[in-house]
Amino acid sequence: MAVGKNKKSGKGKKGQKKKASDPFTKKEWYDVRAPPFFPTKSIGKTMATKTQGTKIARDTLMGRIFEVSLGDLKPHSEDEAFRKFKLKVEDVQGYNCLTQFQGLDITTDKLRSLVRKKQTLIEAYLDVRTTDGYALRLFAICFTKRHPKQHRKTSYAQSAQVRAIRKKMVEIMHREASVVDLQGLVEKLVTEAIGKEIEKHAGAIYPLQNCHVRKVKMLRTPKLDINKLVEAHGGLESLASSSSSEVGKRVVVVKETVSTKAKKGGKKDKKDDAKEKEAEADEEEDK
Repeated sequence: MAVGKNKKSGKGKKGQKKKASDPFTKKEWYDVRAPPFFPTKSIGKTMATKTQGTKIARDTLMGRIFEVSLGDLKPHSEDEAFRKFKLKVEDVQGYNCLTQFQGLDITTDKLRSLVRKKQTLIEAYLDVRTTDGYALRLFAICFTKRHPKQHRKTSYAQSAQVRAIRKKMVEIMHREASVVDLQGLVEKLVTEAIGKEIEKHAGAIYPLQNCHVRKVKMLRTPKLDINKLVEAHGGLESLASSSSSEVGKRVVVVKETVSTKAKKGGKKDKKDDAKEKEAEADEEEDK
């Protein structure tokens, strides 16, 4: 065969595996900070690939959305853990991800447990804008219940009553949400103030129960002021101190020698014997 005709010569073997490396060595851990209107400040950790060339770690973190239960955001609120808040990363300061409110939802099991027979389900929704320019869509839900002196087994509302209750629900949601900023609205969602108002005022038309704002969608957000966001989270100094205080101490790994293995009762291999002889020979040469 002529020289230079064999194309396969000089190339590596097909299917040859690359050297395996741990992907976690290229990762960094960041602390996720909740908005200031929640009692719990730190809600967890997230990881990102370290900055390499044009790929910046901050860009991979921006825009991440975390779904956190109210039971984790508020102490001693295990009974309210069915509410899930969506928090979006708006800025990264050091190893801290600063988040802002992005939405609300109710767990599926809670919603299904509310739906029963012999009662009427009433839903309403409304697009509202807060005083600081956030556009949101609120979804409310409520159920009819039996009157205390009622003998009839069912508690179905008439269509005219359902329309009147839905109208009242829209009025209450508009009144409660349009006169406050985003922080005030989130505080009302945490305490379920809007649901209580619906049950109180719309209950005059027909007795109601289990009134909740079941979902909140963020439609449009104004231009974010980073300085205000950092100040709301406590300022740069508090963020730097919190990140530095949570870093653990470095662990020193002690390597076991052949003699320590023998003391522990471990079996010696041929390689261990050879290493021990080499160490003795080096000691003699030094002498």
